[in-house]
Amino acid sequence: MITPAFDLSQDPDYLTLSIRVPYTRTSEFDLVIDGTDFKFYAKPYFLRLTLPGRIVEDGREKATLDMDRGLFTLRVPKETPGEDFEGLQMLTSLLAPKGSRSAKPLVEDVSVECTESVGDDEEEDEEDFDWQVEQEVYMERSEEHMRALQKYGFGNQRSGVFARLQEELCDVIDVTNPEGTSAAERRLARLQAEASAFSPDHYLADLFEDDEIKVLLKFKPWWTKLSSSTKEDGESAAAFTDGDKEQLRRLTNRSYLLDKTSRYQAWLGLVDILLAYAYDVRSTDGEHNVESAWTIRKLSGTLCWLETYGSLTEVLLSFGRRVLCYPLYRHFVLATSAIRDTVEIFQAGKTCVLKCLLDIHKIFRENDPAYILNDLYITDYCIWIQRVKSRKVTSLAATLRKTSLQKKDLELELDELENAAMMVVEEERASSDDSSSEESEAEGRGCSESSEGGGEETGKDHPLQHQATSLASVAPTSTLLTAERKVDAPPSGGSRSLIQELEELRVSPDSRLIQEQ
Repeated sequence: MITPAFDLSQDPDYLTLSIRVPYTRTSEFDLVIDGTDFKFYAKPYFLRLTLPGRIVEDGREKATLDMDRGLFTLRVPKETPGEDFEGLQMLTSLLAPKGSRSAKPLVEDVSVECTESVGDDEEEDEEDFDWQVEQEVYMERSEEHMRALQKYGFGNQRSGVFARLQEELCDVIDVTNPEGTSAAERRLARLQAEASAFSPDHYLADLFEDDEIKVLLKFKPWWTKLSSSTKEDGESAAAFTDGDKEQLRRLTNRSYLLDKTSRYQAWLGLVDILLAYAYDVRSTDGEHNVESAWTIRKLSGTLCWLETYGSLTEVLLSFGRRVLCYPLYRHFVLATSAIRDTVEIFQAGKTCVLKCLLDIHKIFRENDPAYILNDLYITDYCIWIQRVKSRKVTSLAATLRKTSLQKKDLELELDELENAAMMVVEEERASSDDSSSEESEAEGRGCSESSEGGGEETGKDHPLQHQATSLASVAPTSTLLTAERKVDAPPSGGSRSLIQELEELRVSPDSRLIQEQ
């Protein structure tokens, strides 16, 4: 049987179902309307939905068929007039799973005590969820015990995946041995890799030559165009494209048994992934390119290092460091702009979040071998986010907005580096101004001597004088901004060595006299 393309809409009293059934017979329609259950059959199409509210078959329903468009439209009254059916755009969650009447979790407890209230208990547990996760005293465990617990993926539910995909390992993640590396070891390796990859030259180049970055900062992503009224209500007016709907129909409907810590880490991982996505959207003016899959993967510690975070602050610190270490544009303000963009995504509601995840899914699906990350994270996030409560998403937006990112917290010595660079720039400018005034006086004297005695020409076209002027005029740029913008450019020896070099480049009065002579 073929699951047809479908769409749902509502008004205060009616639910409207639009089902595409091209090349079907008008005499073979069967409908079943029973509370929250809806079944539709028109050979070779079959659709079964579990609706978020109850509908009734009382004679007021109306059905039409447009043969030219192959579109079947059904208008059914709601059992409770005025009731709002939440989540009608979450097509995956509406589709009843194959062979069963309700969604089964990935891990199911089949003991005697297990009842059908497992899903309800999970929802009830979410009601009391606190973003300020409680802390526990660290307890040292044996190495054998730690090795046996190495998990990754959505909710830390996967293991052994990369043991079967050794050839694709280096092209997808930066962890050399994910199956035998603990979370603490992965984090330490990530921090060391970021410290090694940070290029002071590249950072200063983007800091002083920021014309392109200023253009990127003015860009308005698509989610900023959503109406403010819908954002405040926790659900945006973001509409799914036909491609988005097709993706949702292909997803397998399932639920997840996550404990409180795993659920908290899943939320933080989602923030991390959307931060990387927001940066890519802004840095490409909303037009993804062939590097988008690499950018999103590289900027997300979750995707690149299988990282599990413990707080929003850790997420922002990781994202900020990686923005200044890896992509083409490495500017702190660009990182903070991506954070504000992510706040707006969450503020727009789970429909907007799902649309972003579907976009990431499409980018990875078209990139080999980044599609593996869909299997590990993105597909599960696309399914899971449809089942969470909208207020959880907007609550996370409010918390993220209050969490700040400071340069000093990145531990890359950015303030010291910028101060040393600015001192050199100011001294070079002062030196250039002094040289220009002295050259003007010398030119005046040379002209008067030439007019009086007919001596050799000492005007502005003198080769030595022209060379001195050129050097003075380009000194700041040639000194500070020689780094070519290259992704993963090799480090220049660290910010401390560059600061020392900048200190040595200060121009003294004696050196100017030597240059003039």
